[in-house]
Amino acid sequence: MEVKIGIQNVGRELVVESSQSPEDVARAVADAIGSDQGLLTLVDEKGRRVMVPVAKLAYVEIAEAETRRVGFGTL
Repeated sequence: MEVKIGIQNVGRELVVESSQSPEDVARAVADAIGSDQGLLTLVDEKGRRVMVPVAKLAYVEIAEAETRRVGFGTL
């Protein structure tokens, strides 16, 4: 699954490929916004942790991974 994180005053978005479910990521974002710590922590497919201060979040886009289509007959 792909998670795109927009950060305030940064021109590029942060893209994380995660094996977590969309519900787990949404719960992690909601918990981070509501917590006193103010830190969003996600784990990517390779086990690396990505931590973003909640105060700097602009948006979080959660999308299912698209299957790649191969060949000329797939539309």
